[in-house]
Amino acid sequence: MRGKLIGALVLGIGGVAILLALANWQIQRLEWKTGVLARIEARIAADPVALPEAPDPEQDRYLAVALTGQFTGAPLRVQSAREGLGAGYLIEQAFETSDGRRVIVERGFVPQADPIPQAPEGVVTVTGNLVWPDEVDGFTPAPDLDSGLFYGRDLAELARALDSEPLLLVRREGPAGGGALVAAPVGTAGIPNDHLEYAITWLSLAAVWLVMSLYLIYRMRKQSRGETT
Repeated sequence: MRGKLIGALVLGIGGVAILLALANWQIQRLEWKTGVLARIEARIAADPVALPEAPDPEQDRYLAVALTGQFTGAPLRVQSAREGLGAGYLIEQAFETSDGRRVIVERGFVPQADPIPQAPEGVVTVTGNLVWPDEVDGFTPAPDLDSGLFYGRDLAELARALDSEPLLLVRREGPAGGGALVAAPVGTAGIPNDHLEYAITWLSLAAVWLVMSLYLIYRMRKQSRGETT
């Protein structure tokens, strides 16, 4: 019986130690992820700069940029949804800059039942953030080019349809049309950060493991005492 008690004790201590180590790892990941999100938020809210000559998807993601030029051509719709507004569309439109470049500006979000407002005419300045969305896969329906409807922000296809560089600026400030158009600036709300929940889960399992181990040892000791009397 003594050997069994030692085995149960080792199993209990080992299990608790492993679960606490996993919880500690998740706490470290939480600190790391919190720092990453803080840097992203600072980058998003930074003072805008001129559009780089050749933006890099890794180095320039979320870069705050100011564009001066004019909207041109017909807008495209990307199926989306917003909390409190329901289903609708993100409005993507070509934007010709004053130095001759042609990029995509995401003007904002329009509820499904509302018409797309006309883009402002003439030269305007728009500020926002560069993004490289990863929203499409093999299950995403092909865009309906006749109606200008996309089912995800496929940057290459949007650029092809708008005859622009494959660069997308999500508007933060600046005129983009009135009506039901709602700004949909870049934020960190959609970036998952579940490490606290994972840490709590591991800590809870460690507590359960400890209680079960103590109960098992208690039962074994009680049984051992009964056998010796």
